[in-house]
Amino acid sequence: MAKEIKFVFFGSSRFSEFVLEELEKAGFSPIKKVTSAKEDLPRIPADFYIVASFGKIIPKEILDIPKYGSLNVHPSLLPKLRGPSPIQNLILGHGEPGVTITRMDEQMDHGPIVAQEKAEISPWPDHYTLVEEKFARAGGKLLVKVLNSEIKETPQDHREASFTKMVRKVDGLLNLDDPAEINLRKVLAYSTWPEAYFFHKRENGKEIRVIVKDAKIENSKLKILSVIPAGKREMDWTSFLRGNA
Repeated sequence: MAKEIKFVFFGSSRFSEFVLEELEKAGFSPIKKVTSAKEDLPRIPADFYIVASFGKIIPKEILDIPKYGSLNVHPSLLPKLRGPSPIQNLILGHGEPGVTITRMDEQMDHGPIVAQEKAEISPWPDHYTLVEEKFARAGGKLLVKVLNSEIKETPQDHREASFTKMVRKVDGLLNLDDPAEINLRKVLAYSTWPEAYFFHKRENGKEIRVIVKDAKIENSKLKILSVIPAGKREMDWTSFLRGNA
């Protein structure tokens, strides 16, 4: 049976929904859920505030309200890949999959580590939506362990920190001359947004923007499986080539 813990949950994404599902499956239910970064931030007495992909920096005066502080679930092995896009960067090959629980301070992903473990994500890499859920559930399960045990913390080695940036639309642009693995990882990492794309030149010289929905590596080359041409519905690659010579 779960400990009696009063907490407020802050989360505004699919990632946060899966984290909360894992908490509730283990018997932990929030006294309040804050699901939009546009809401006024509550100042409710509680044991913890728990944050998972909230989309807004929470001021220190709010983080310090709960009796035992505020905890954050982050999908990387901190101090690596701080910031807003750790999952995309991991899919791109920039680090080892894992999740970290921190006690939050006023800086992003900067506070001391309460718990951390590598995440076994299989298959790896995979489309963003599938990987996001697996990271979130791994983070939720790790958070359950934290809440059921005595909390200890270790300062991060800030000298080892690396940082991610907000994903931009241009990040999804493919260079089809790049190695196949680079392009496949882009297709997977950006499959939710902004989606991987390239510009296809027809024989008449006109260019159209083509989103790559799925691909694989075959004989060391990128094999495109399905696409969405500008203004069209999703289709397989062979059908696209037949109509876009």
